[in-house]
Amino acid sequence: MIGQVADGFLALANPGTFLHLVGGFLLGLAFGAIPGLTATLAIALLLPFTFGMEVKDALVMVASIYMAGIYAGSITGITLNIPGAPSGAITTLDGHALMKAGKGTQALGLSAFSSSIGGLVGVVVLIALAQPISALALLFQTPDKFSLVLLAVVTVTIVASGSLLKAMLAMAIGLMISTVGIDPMVPVGRFDFGSYHLIEGINLLPAVIGLFATCELIAQASMPTKVGEPEAVAKILRPKRRDFLPNWTLIREVGFFTYIKSAIIGVLIGMLPGGGASMASFIAYAEAKRSSRHPEKFGKGSYEGLAASESANNGMCGGAIIPLLTMGIPGDAVTAIIFGVLLIHGLVPGPALLGENFAIIAPMFAALFVAAIFVFLSVIAFGPIYLRLSQINRGLLYAFIGMISMVGVYASSFSFFQMWMALAIGVLAFLLRIFSYPVVPALMGVILGPYLEEFLRRSLIVSEGDPTIFVRSPGSAVLLLLTLGFIWLLRVRPALRS
Repeated sequence: MIGQVADGFLALANPGTFLHLVGGFLLGLAFGAIPGLTATLAIALLLPFTFGMEVKDALVMVASIYMAGIYAGSITGITLNIPGAPSGAITTLDGHALMKAGKGTQALGLSAFSSSIGGLVGVVVLIALAQPISALALLFQTPDKFSLVLLAVVTVTIVASGSLLKAMLAMAIGLMISTVGIDPMVPVGRFDFGSYHLIEGINLLPAVIGLFATCELIAQASMPTKVGEPEAVAKILRPKRRDFLPNWTLIREVGFFTYIKSAIIGVLIGMLPGGGASMASFIAYAEAKRSSRHPEKFGKGSYEGLAASESANNGMCGGAIIPLLTMGIPGDAVTAIIFGVLLIHGLVPGPALLGENFAIIAPMFAALFVAAIFVFLSVIAFGPIYLRLSQINRGLLYAFIGMISMVGVYASSFSFFQMWMALAIGVLAFLLRIFSYPVVPALMGVILGPYLEEFLRRSLIVSEGDPTIFVRSPGSAVLLLLTLGFIWLLRVRPALRS
């Protein structure tokens, strides 16, 4: 295994592969830093173009986008009090307070340093645990797989912000979309309304583009007074690159234990399907405040709070990839799209993936590791530019994204119908957003729906229709109990307390 990981790092020495790493990293920085654009959207736009890439180049590129995009959400959060991505929301509390106090360069530097530490810890844990968890997952039987997917579906639903009922309805919509097309076990069309276009089902790419890119375009178009205007940039003195280096005193003030503890929290939350960077940063921030000697500074310009949230959200990257590769369950919205990249190249995420194709996946691990180092180097190289990223004219930006989105959908399927489907799903996602329905459960429903149905039906065929097969299997019973435990801890118990 160590030799294969070393080969993954050697693969990055190939000039073409390294350029994909650097290009993906820069793309992730830009999309993560500009409010309204995210790493999820960047990978969604890249998805159709991975058809023509070698598999290692595609995986290296999406890995670097992932690491950079999660970090970059803090850039405009610190400078403008507008997080570029949800992952930077908690960082904004203390980061922007430091910015207003004239310590913006130190805040940006510490944010990059903390994200780099968290990312490195996450990748080390990923490399250490991926194969052991894969070996354990090989022991799973069909009822166990159903209960595992059910755990993911339930967890994604209950961790969604806002109304539980709305999250359940959004998940139901995603599951319904996944049933359109030919029945996976019987050659019969379902919900096609007599259309030969729908008989092939709704592809993953139109669903992703519709739920994120098209939805965002419609949302921006609904605010015409803002689309044509660049964002205002915070007024600060022209900084020097060395100003972005956090000094040793500041690093020691936060404490290495805070970095490592927060990173591990991020990894653990990432391993929980549906957890995501926002939850990781919030929990790590809360824990740092609980254990801090100066909790009164949190929210008012605490370096410790900023470091905790940033270490956690990038530590989450390595953790979220573990359930994706080992069990075929995406840990968050970004890994759900990486799931699509793997499928495009004929790699089916699951227990056998790392056993049979570890050499192909290893460059992705190496790319995450190198990208985590690049995060810190980037603030030295581009720190002054970070402060001006949001000056881009939004009208031109979103027009370009709209063109790339539709061209990408057509290039992946050569079907005008799939382009209309991406637009229709985008309208649906926009309506969900207007009425405060979360979009991520809908995406996860589209991704996990086929697996939920397949494992359910196979289990019932084996048991001749006896549903007790799900409690007679030890692994399935444990996962069902775990599902009930999550429901109790994350929804029922807080409701009773309130």
